[in-house]
Amino acid sequence: MAANSHRAASSYGGAVPFRSSDGLSTRPGAASDEIQLRIDPMDLDDELTGLHTQVRRLKNVAEEIGTEMKYQKDFLEQLQMTMIKAQAGVKNNLRRLNKSIIQSGSNHIVHVICFALICFFVVYFWSKMSRK
Repeated sequence: MAANSHRAASSYGGAVPFRSSDGLSTRPGAASDEIQLRIDPMDLDDELTGLHTQVRRLKNVAEEIGTEMKYQKDFLEQLQMTMIKAQAGVKNNLRRLNKSIIQSGSNHIVHVICFALICFFVVYFWSKMSRK
C-alpha cells in the first residue's frame, strides 16, 4: 500500500492521490491510472445557463455588427455614386473651360500685346516729358 501510494503521488506530481481539482478523484481501490469524474448537476446547470447567456450576448453583438456593416455598405455606395457624379461634373467643366480658352485664346494674346505697347508708349512719353 505504501508503495502504491508513493507511486500514485509521484504520478500526480506530488499531489494527494485521492483528490484532484474540481470534482476529479481517483478510485480508492483501483489502479492509479484510472480517474473517476464526479460532476455536480447544479454546477452544470449554472455553467450551461452562463454559457447560454454568453451565446445570446454574442449573437446580439453579431447581429449588431451585421446591421452596422449593412449601414456602412449603403453609405459607401452612396459616397461612391456622389464621387462619380462629382468627377463627371468636373470633367464637363474642364471640357467647357478648354473650349472657352481655345475659342478666345488668340484674343487674350492680342490684348496682352496691346497692353504692353500702351505701357511702353506711356513710359516712353513720360520719360521724354520728364527730361525737358
